[in-house]
Amino acid sequence: MSPDGPTKPPSAAPLSEPISEQADPHILLDAVSVGYGETVIQRDLSFGVRRGDVFVIMGGSGSGKSTLMRSLIGLLAPQAGRILFDGESFWDALQHERTRRMRRNGVMYQSGALWSSMTLEENVALPLEQYTNLRRSQIHEVAVYKLALVGLSAYCDYYPSEISGGMRKRVGVARAMALDPDILFFDEPSAGLDPLSARLLDDLILELRESLGATMVVVTHDLASIFAIADDSVFLDAATQTMLTTGNPRDLREHCEIKLVRDFLSRGGE
Repeated sequence: MSPDGPTKPPSAAPLSEPISEQADPHILLDAVSVGYGETVIQRDLSFGVRRGDVFVIMGGSGSGKSTLMRSLIGLLAPQAGRILFDGESFWDALQHERTRRMRRNGVMYQSGALWSSMTLEENVALPLEQYTNLRRSQIHEVAVYKLALVGLSAYCDYYPSEISGGMRKRVGVARAMALDPDILFFDEPSAGLDPLSARLLDDLILELRESLGATMVVVTHDLASIFAIADDSVFLDAATQTMLTTGNPRDLREHCEIKLVRDFLSRGGE
């Protein structure tokens, strides 16, 4: 590693050409409803995510945060409405076009979702092996670089069981970045972490936003994280099964006219 940080390896470009960049918002939801079968979890969701923002999806337990995330990352078709990336409707596209878009999204799952039988480097290399034409030496170089970005370049040959929970989360972030995504999704990134590890992960998210210029979408109920990282947010309500408001969480805490939102953001928060 150079004194100025990790040296960037050859680009880990996917096999397909990326979708052309279009005007903001980077992500747009238009009257979206999500749920399972005939059960509606959230309905009539309409909001945009600005390019380069850290956008937080927040709300109480059972409000549908993770269900909405599943629709955003391509795992669950919405029951109604449209989800647009760069102005293009994801779920109206052909399968190969959806696959191309999904390759430009990185996802860090709540559990980290690491393979216990693989080293950290091998875990990060998985999407590179599956979706690129890079040579083995290039894949190694990219995987080591991504681990260096999250401060784990010295742990390439370790197994997940040999590192802490906070470090496993960082490996999950490194793998999410493997294909140089323009959007990173985080599902409850601080879940299961002690307060110090959670704050270090918040710092990492902000550092990566600055260095990569990527849009970040984060599902979390951790107030300290919400106030530390969010540029913008949406509040989902389980009782009404829809969104109550959008905005910067600090502004919402002070000025939102909806008591439920103010109370949520004031419960022991910063």
